[in-house]
Amino acid sequence: MNRPLGNRDAATGPPIPGIIGSSPAMQEVYAAVRRVARSKASVLLLGETGTGKELIARAIHQLSLRASGPFIRVNCGALTESLLESELFGHVRGSFTGAIGNRTGRFEAAHTGSIFLDEINSTTPKLQVKLLRVLQEREFERVGDTQTIRVDTRVIAASNRDLREEVEADRFREDLFWRLNVVPVYLPPLRERREDIPALVGHFLKYYNDENDRYVVHIQREALEAMQDYHWPGNVRELQNYTERAVVLAEGDELTVDLLPDAVMGREKRPMGLRPGADLETLTYELVRTGLTTAGPQEDALYTKIVNRVEREVIAQVMTECDNVQIKAAKRLGINRNTLHKKLDEHGLEQ
Repeated sequence: MNRPLGNRDAATGPPIPGIIGSSPAMQEVYAAVRRVARSKASVLLLGETGTGKELIARAIHQLSLRASGPFIRVNCGALTESLLESELFGHVRGSFTGAIGNRTGRFEAAHTGSIFLDEINSTTPKLQVKLLRVLQEREFERVGDTQTIRVDTRVIAASNRDLREEVEADRFREDLFWRLNVVPVYLPPLRERREDIPALVGHFLKYYNDENDRYVVHIQREALEAMQDYHWPGNVRELQNYTERAVVLAEGDELTVDLLPDAVMGREKRPMGLRPGADLETLTYELVRTGLTTAGPQEDALYTKIVNRVEREVIAQVMTECDNVQIKAAKRLGINRNTLHKKLDEHGLEQ
């Protein structure tokens, strides 16, 4: 296959400084960023919390024809509906209690540049209508005002949830989804690019050595192996946190296993529970890990102990959700009614 002339690293490496990783999964991200950056299309970044969506959004902006314009970030999940509406679109004096003056919104501030809407999945239906209008018509009104404002702003949105599932659950407008989903870019979790962990640890060691005037420049082999084996539910952000901790606590020049938290070393006995924002794959991993830990090394019949219990709980909850109507529950579960009837009998759920 013919390859364009030029510097290979410049074509395949990170698009901007500060993004670390050369794994195949990240190469796909870099290629997508370069392809989409100079277009005018909206971009939807999809990935778990802590995977670096803001860094990729900044890369898209910096490689675009809007690079000289502003890059404005808004965390949609951090504000209530009324505050977020004012933050995004601005308001005029007296439009609500506390509006003591006119305020320019973030869309106006991003004129001729890019606006990054993080956690867009957390927006309400009312705001989604206004966002759709901005995407389609490039215009809006400030809260409490009738004057229409036109903007030239590129939208880069991000979600830590599957927006298709949110649409199916009627929590996200389908028309807005299609306006945002012009170019989707998937950011892999750290567990899908473990080969990048040594480079990431090295990067964070250098950064936190400089920050704290330390000299932790070596990594114990066992420590690196433990870090590469760990599941990293918090992704790169969690790795960054643990590396900073190791630099602060280290007494010598090496990052050793005793500087790593119990979670990484598999010593932590954490009660199982739903953590806010945890993705389904992470929760599944933790559930199975808890089941294996509590079962002990000698116990057999693990399938019955773990999988059957999960199946029973799924069926029980869906039945409750469907008011114990088996036809509805079977459709929700994606199985036929006879199979559901058999499962209800097996698990003692038949009423």
